[in-house]
Amino acid sequence: MPLKADPASASDTLAPVVLFCYNRPHHLQQTILSLRANYLAAETDLIIFSDGTRSQADEADVQKVRNFLATITGFKSIRVHAASQNLGLSGSVIQGVTDTLACHNAVIVLEDDMLTTPDFLEYMNQALSIYARRSNIFSVTAYAPPVAIPAGYPHDVYLAPRASSWGWATWADRWAKADWSVQAFEKLKTDRAFRTRFVEGGDDLWPMLAKQQKGIIDSWAIRWTYSQFINHALGLYPVRSKIRNIGTDGSGTNFTFKTGYYDADLNAGPVIMPTNLQPDSAVIREFRKYYRLPLYLKIKNRIKYGL
Repeated sequence: MPLKADPASASDTLAPVVLFCYNRPHHLQQTILSLRANYLAAETDLIIFSDGTRSQADEADVQKVRNFLATITGFKSIRVHAASQNLGLSGSVIQGVTDTLACHNAVIVLEDDMLTTPDFLEYMNQALSIYARRSNIFSVTAYAPPVAIPAGYPHDVYLAPRASSWGWATWADRWAKADWSVQAFEKLKTDRAFRTRFVEGGDDLWPMLAKQQKGIIDSWAIRWTYSQFINHALGLYPVRSKIRNIGTDGSGTNFTFKTGYYDADLNAGPVIMPTNLQPDSAVIREFRKYYRLPLYLKIKNRIKYGL
């Protein structure tokens, strides 16, 4: 049964959903079907950014995606922005979210490989409403990484020093503080204590940021986590996941190999969000432990990339 929405979840205050897609029509169809099954779908504006082709090999699948986009129904409104050139995922997300937040106070962001619970939109709008004035919370997500939450932790949500790129949301004033050029990079390179604070959300963060700045990868997500860090802010996570990534089958931009490491069971149901939620040191220790880099990757980063 759908949860009863509070006054803050009235249709005129619901955040729009921005969805980014490229060349995976089958994944996209699953994403749309699960999103359309949400209790609040018919009251939610859907804005879709369809990236342009990177090469001739992608043309057929990109066209299949756009043919499918023309058939979507079930939302309050649907707008499709079809790029004539390939922007890449990073460029698409930064531009698309920025453009959307020029007209809205908050936004919910999905990519074309996310399955959601029927109460996903309710959960996201609830979080955006409850924590709108908490300047130390930069983003919220519906994804619960399989972290070993300590026994006795009393809440349905927790705070962590990392932003999630899977089924997430933010506010215009927070997004405006993002530093996409990573101005503090040199300090992170030379100040060990500063870097130690940065990797409290996982020791994989520094190699990712360094690779981003070296041009080895192109990631908006690591720069968004970095922006959260330099603004002394945190990300909100649920204890039980309301989203599952189906792009870890080797088809995605960031997952060119198949993995089940990030799998999470979907869990529909009410979530209580305390307004005065504070970070829990035991939870953060387990969170960082989950994102610990294996020794062989540390050695590879040092030998291959000098990190």
